[in-house]
Amino acid sequence: MLGRTFINDGITVTVIGVLPTGFRFLSSHAEFYRPISHAIEARDPKYRHINNYNMIARISSGATLDNAQVQINAFNAQQAIDDPQIEFAKTASYHTTVRRLHEDHVSTVKPTILFLQCGSCLLLLIGLTNVTNLLLIRASGRAKDVAIRQALGARRRHIAMEIVVETTSLVLGGGILGLLFASLGVKLLRLLGSEQLPLGTAITLNAHLAALSLALATILGLVLAVPMIWHNLHTKIVANLQSESRSGTTNRKTQRMRHVFIIAQIALAFVILSSASLLSLSLRRVIETPTGFNPDNILTGQLSLPWKGFETTTALLTFADQLLRGTRALPGVTDAAIADSLPYTNGTSNLSIKVEGYTPKPGESDRAHYMYWVSSDYWHVMNIPLIRGRLLEESESHSSTRVCVVDQALADQYWPGSDPIGHNLSASTKITDENKFTVVGVVAAIRQNEHDKNPNHGAIYFPNYGTDSFYLLVRSALPAASLAPAVRQAILHLNPAVPIDDLRLMQTRLNDSLITRRSSAILTSLFAGMALLLTAIGTYGVLAYAVSQRQREIGVRMALGALPQQVLAQFLGLGVKLLAIGIILGVLGAWAAGRAMQSVLFGVGTLNLGVLSATAGVMLCVVFLSMFIPSRRAARVNPLDALRAE
Repeated sequence: MLGRTFINDGITVTVIGVLPTGFRFLSSHAEFYRPISHAIEARDPKYRHINNYNMIARISSGATLDNAQVQINAFNAQQAIDDPQIEFAKTASYHTTVRRLHEDHVSTVKPTILFLQCGSCLLLLIGLTNVTNLLLIRASGRAKDVAIRQALGARRRHIAMEIVVETTSLVLGGGILGLLFASLGVKLLRLLGSEQLPLGTAITLNAHLAALSLALATILGLVLAVPMIWHNLHTKIVANLQSESRSGTTNRKTQRMRHVFIIAQIALAFVILSSASLLSLSLRRVIETPTGFNPDNILTGQLSLPWKGFETTTALLTFADQLLRGTRALPGVTDAAIADSLPYTNGTSNLSIKVEGYTPKPGESDRAHYMYWVSSDYWHVMNIPLIRGRLLEESESHSSTRVCVVDQALADQYWPGSDPIGHNLSASTKITDENKFTVVGVVAAIRQNEHDKNPNHGAIYFPNYGTDSFYLLVRSALPAASLAPAVRQAILHLNPAVPIDDLRLMQTRLNDSLITRRSSAILTSLFAGMALLLTAIGTYGVLAYAVSQRQREIGVRMALGALPQQVLAQFLGLGVKLLAIGIILGVLGAWAAGRAMQSVLFGVGTLNLGVLSATAGVMLCVVFLSMFIPSRRAARVNPLDALRAE
């Protein structure tokens, strides 16, 4: 490849280097890299106003972020000496922040990933609690066996090693089975949009991860062995030898330990279930919140015009006019427009403005607002209603008249209770006759992205004065997706050197913006389902064993006159007591989880009474059913059979 050439932006480019296979710069999908001053025209001083670059630096050995911050601050102070915009920068509190690249790059997705990791850990903790409780039950059933072995001379280390081998083998078996399910889980993650994660990391199940998982399983097996060893080696041999010959009831200390584990399971399951409900409610609130525009049957695509042939504003505007005329002439197209950016994309300009006649309040800096450069039919295509005044006209992109349209949110900020029509504003640091725009219309405010709880940020729409990168919007009376081939062909016929990229429905863009929220809600719901299942199994297992262990006691009581409903009430009462304590602790945990989740929630508070009530109801049904089956079995014990069995 070295020395070969190809055409990019209408310019002949020579290949001078080849990067390694699989190289990727951060989340970029770029396949080639070129200098910032790619074209000779871009080296002209008039392009120095471009300031939307990202800067990355490598810190020298021994230096810290604090050192770098101090040096950057000093550099900025030196640059400010002859900077004509320094007063504006100070007023707006602009500053430079030095951050680690990794921290900066994952900042948007980090809260969600951390929350899902916490959910996984809670689920693992429920599983450990469940298995520990069931192993303690098994250990209680083998107490006499262990006591006999100790009486016959078995050493403590022999018993301990046997327990370690049993628990480790049990957990390793579960780990191997878990890896099989994990291979299916990876496919599920891909369906949920894992490719949207930073760095475009492909989530795979490899040998390194499998070995790490099995190593963790071994450690968990050792952890599970500790309470089993403690239970078997810290009880009196004589008491264990006599216990089963005198009664079938476990000592109170062991019972309390089992009850604590049940309470812990219920509380942890409550936290996961309530968190999943909060995420699902948050997702529903996002979906139900009006966007302010109608995305149905709108096809969108991005165009980037090459430098060659489009060096002048006249050439850019001529192409835009031809593009719109050709697109509107296509069968099925009802309207078409262009805009330099779209809502629910990351390319929207967000810049500060000056408003003529507006005096900021003490301590208030200039505000930043969304800015769009659009064609005259943009609002018709997007179905954004006009509230006051008029919309932009197509001729205003070619005239010297400087006008703009603002949304209602911006009008309310600067002209509350008055008519903004005729007022002037500027996207510069100072208002002059050359840079001011006159407001000619007010349109409804729209949501710019899925994080906007209220569309009050404010937006300004300017005429398209010629841009080399923009979106084409096409509204159709037919299914919009069917127009894609015709739109591509029309652009190819207009100029073969201009490609259209990212051709998608507007509704698809909205749906894709919710991938992180939707994936989190689905995964957490799966966690909650597994947590409920584990809690039900654990509760049923403990109470069922308690019934079987106390069968002789129940038989004696019933032989002496106890009624079946009294026995049923006793066991159900115990379960309800454990359930109530678990739910109370779960509510406290849900409150803490809700506070930690605020950064990823939309329109949902820390505690939601509806969510808590629904969670408590589900927990009540699942756990009560798990308690009722063994309790009913206890109530149906035949006294003669229970006594004869001994």
